[in-house]
Amino acid sequence: MRVWIDLTNSPHVLVMRPVIDVLRADGHEVQVTARDFAQTLALCERFGIEHTPIGHHRGGRLAAKGLGLVQRSGALVRWARRSGPFDLALGHGSNDVTVAAALLRIPCSTTFDYEWATVQHTVNCRLAQAVVVPQAIPPQRLARYGATKKLQRYAGLKEEYYLADFEPDAAVLDELRLDPAQPIVVVRTPPAVSLYHRFEHDTFGAVLAKLRDEGAQAVVLPRTPEQRAELSAAGGFTIPERAIDAQSLIAYADLVISAGGTMNREAVALGTPVFSSFEGRLGAVDEQLIAEGRLRLLRDPSDVVVAKRAAQPGAAADRIRRDPRDFTRLLCAPLSA
Repeated sequence: MRVWIDLTNSPHVLVMRPVIDVLRADGHEVQVTARDFAQTLALCERFGIEHTPIGHHRGGRLAAKGLGLVQRSGALVRWARRSGPFDLALGHGSNDVTVAAALLRIPCSTTFDYEWATVQHTVNCRLAQAVVVPQAIPPQRLARYGATKKLQRYAGLKEEYYLADFEPDAAVLDELRLDPAQPIVVVRTPPAVSLYHRFEHDTFGAVLAKLRDEGAQAVVLPRTPEQRAELSAAGGFTIPERAIDAQSLIAYADLVISAGGTMNREAVALGTPVFSSFEGRLGAVDEQLIAEGRLRLLRDPSDVVVAKRAAQPGAAADRIRRDPRDFTRLLCAPLSA
């Protein structure tokens, strides 16, 4: 079997890495395309995933996104015609590969764990033959996308599958010159481009100011060059210059504060205390984690207390490790239909 996997954002590299390993271990050929956005290409290189770079992010405006979808999907079609044929196409929320696969009549699976990305899911769920989602998401929330009869649902968090073979490596602390005897806070910025002009006007900005003013050992992972420039100018933070072993950093951290869902759930999976600063509509996965007390919403900067935690990094006694083969089997569902 020849499988095509498209990666459009940094977390997708993490999710698909064990899927690639499983497929290749079973004798299948896998080819990977990747979009130049955030740390997607750098993470492919760090994990040794051979890939063909195609396209880049077009910005946040709807018109730019539409243009990007048309242009990159077209580029993927041309690449696949040269590199194919393929028996299956896979993407984690990648509209581009779903559109390209539909045009080429290649069976396709899409996967995601946040149900309110309306435009994205309206495209993917209608064009893909299988929609792989966590059991936490009620099927009725996906009916509007035409996904109900295509659902392939998995137990737990996607992070429990791709972190199944993970053990934290303390080398990341030396790389970032962090003192493990002192509290370590990991912060992931929100999608908004500008941070500091809002310091007194939003909770996330106020937390950044609090960490800086208190001299906390804070590692901040910006999303954009603009954010990196603002953080560097402000001073007081550790800002990695390249893709790092973020999962080990999270495992050794005493607290994670993130506006991104994937990093929040990685912290949950590794047993690190975590605040979510996400300001959009909560998805079912986060609703469940909050109800279980495994994730806290950040609503007041005073709730953030920087202190060493007692638990051993990444060694929670109840850490759940799930078999990536189960996740891979669901992604391959179109071939058994």
